[in-house]
Amino acid sequence: MSPLGISFIVFACILAGMFLGRVLRDFLPEDQVTGDSKDAIKLGVGLIGTLTAMVLGLMVASAKGTYDGQRNGLAQLSTNVILLDRVLAHYGSDAKNVRTELKNAISDLVKQAWGGEASLTSLMEAKGERGMEDRYEALFEKIQDLPGRNENQRALKTQALKIATDIGQTRWQMFSQKDGSIPTPFVVVLVCWLTLILAWFSLLAPRNTASLVTLLMCVVAVSSAVYLIMELDQPFQGVFQISSGPLQNALAQLGR
Repeated sequence: MSPLGISFIVFACILAGMFLGRVLRDFLPEDQVTGDSKDAIKLGVGLIGTLTAMVLGLMVASAKGTYDGQRNGLAQLSTNVILLDRVLAHYGSDAKNVRTELKNAISDLVKQAWGGEASLTSLMEAKGERGMEDRYEALFEKIQDLPGRNENQRALKTQALKIATDIGQTRWQMFSQKDGSIPTPFVVVLVCWLTLILAWFSLLAPRNTASLVTLLMCVVAVSSAVYLIMELDQPFQGVFQISSGPLQNALAQLGR
């Protein structure tokens, strides 16, 4: 499900909890929401609020780790692409076709991932299973087929194969993290706790416009925070989409 869809579900659940608290206020005796009972409710809300803050902190750290990992992986991939092209350039004219194939592959990746046609995640899902893998294997095989007529070319060929292997390893590592790192049970538990908290807040809040507006602001703030966290956990789409700058820079250097 998309981050926006998740945030709408969170918003609806918490809003329902808020109105549930206001409805319960009409049915509960006054002595159960005042005095010692009110203090006990506040302690319970404080405990759940602390646990909720811990879960939110874990979700932020997990999403930030995913984002940084994918961004660093993209930077490493771009660096290796440039390095592979330079090694092939030193190899000589025999590697011209390989360099052309490398540039076409990166150009296609940039166009598909950042050209508005699809996100990198959907591209990997659509092509990574076979199409992108076939293209990568074809590139690897072309490097293997280079003749290596002298010692220098054989050394460069070995280096090119090593870099191509590193590119494949980085690409598959990024692909393995495409689904994000926040487990669904974390989100479910978080929504339940937030619903309880807003229900208790609404139960204890006075019946006036100021308290209602404040509670609504809390609902919007919490659901928008969940939205931003889930967006951060999907770095190749949405508002926090990783820039294509590293690959664009690499593409500009290829073939020189």
